[in-house]
Amino acid sequence: MIRKVTSIILLILCIAAWGCTGPSAGPIKIGALYNLQGAQASLDTASANGARLAVKELNQNGGIGGRQIELILYDGKTDPGTITQAARQLVEKDMVTAIIGFSDSDMVLAAAPIAAAAKTVFITSGATSPKLPEQVKDYLFLACFGDNVQAAAGAEYAYKELGLKNCALLVDERMEYTQLLAKYFKERFGEMGGKIVLEDTYKGGANDFSTQISRLKALNPLPEMIYVASGPDDIGLIVKQLRQAGLSMPVMGGDAYDTPLLVETSGKYADGVYFTTHCMLDESSDSARTSRFIAAYKKEYNRMPENAFAALGYDAVNILADALKRAGPDNREKIIPALLEIKDFPVVTGDISYENGSRIPRKSVSIVKIGDGHPTLAAVVIPEKSPSP
Repeated sequence: MIRKVTSIILLILCIAAWGCTGPSAGPIKIGALYNLQGAQASLDTASANGARLAVKELNQNGGIGGRQIELILYDGKTDPGTITQAARQLVEKDMVTAIIGFSDSDMVLAAAPIAAAAKTVFITSGATSPKLPEQVKDYLFLACFGDNVQAAAGAEYAYKELGLKNCALLVDERMEYTQLLAKYFKERFGEMGGKIVLEDTYKGGANDFSTQISRLKALNPLPEMIYVASGPDDIGLIVKQLRQAGLSMPVMGGDAYDTPLLVETSGKYADGVYFTTHCMLDESSDSARTSRFIAAYKKEYNRMPENAFAALGYDAVNILADALKRAGPDNREKIIPALLEIKDFPVVTGDISYENGSRIPRKSVSIVKIGDGHPTLAAVVIPEKSPSP
C-alpha cells in the first residue's frame, strides 16, 4: 500500500514537473513579419536580415535563460491580406511569445491588432507613426523614433543649419507615413518662421512627375528647398526628374530615403539630397557598436548593411530579448512592464529609453547628406521641439 501511494505521489510530481518545465525546455518562439517582396522590400529585407543576425548571436551566447530562440519569419509581400493571415498563423498556431516587424505603419496596422487581441506584444522595428500606440493599445511598441521627431529634426536642420526659409511640399497621398511626415514637417518649419510656398501631391507608384514639376517651376521665385514625403520606391525617380528639369535646390525627406534605390535610380542627380534616418552605417564610424554590427553583418551576409533598417531589425530583437530576460519568456503579462522599464539600453541605432509610460523610445536622429553619389553623416540631433502626435 505504501509503495502504491509512493508511486502515485511520484507520478503526480513528475506530471507537475513536466507541466512547469516541459514546455519551457523548448525554444522561445519569436515571430517576425517583414515584406520580402513588393514596395517595402528594400527596407524590410534588411530588417529581416538584422533580426536573423541578432537571434544567431543571442543563441551563440546561451539564448535567454539557457533556452534557444527560434525566429519564425513570414513574408508579408507588402499585401495586407497576406500580412493578416501570417499574423493569425503566428499567434494561433505557432504560439509565439512576441512579434517584431515592418517598416511601414499601414503594414503594422494589418498585423498588430491581431497580436494585441491575442495579448501578444508587437515591436515594430521601423514603422514610425507616433499614432500607432494609440491605434493599438498596450501591446504595440516602437523600436524607432516617431515621424514627429524625425520631421522636426529635418525642419530644424533645414531652417537653422542650412538657412532655408521657404519650402515646397510634395507628398505621396496614398500612405499614412508620408502624410504624417509632411504634416509634422510643415508644423515645425512654420513655428520657426519658415514658409511653405506650395503643397502638392502625387500617387505612389507613379512614373511621371512632370505635372508636379511644372507647378514647381511656375513659382517665382523658386523655393529654396523641396520636402518630398515619399516611399522608398519613388524617391529616386522623383529626384532624377526634378534635377533633369533644372531644379537644383536641396531635396529633403524622411527615413524611407534610406535605401540603395535612391542612388541607384537617380545616380549623379542624388547630390544635394538630405534625409533623416535612424543611424549612419559607415565603416569609418568611431562608434564601437556600429563597427561591431557592420563587421558581424558583413561576415554573415558578405555585404555591407543596406541601410539603417538592418540595424533596426537587429535592435528590435535585442530590445525584446532584454525584456524577456527580466520578465521570463513564459510570463507574457510581465513583458510589457519589462519593456517600459528599459532606460538607456545601448543598441546600434542609439540608446533606448521608454519614458513616462510612452511606448515610443526617446532616441536621436541622424541626418544624412548625399554628395558625390555617396551618403555622409551631416549631423546627429535630438530636435528642440517636436509636434504632438
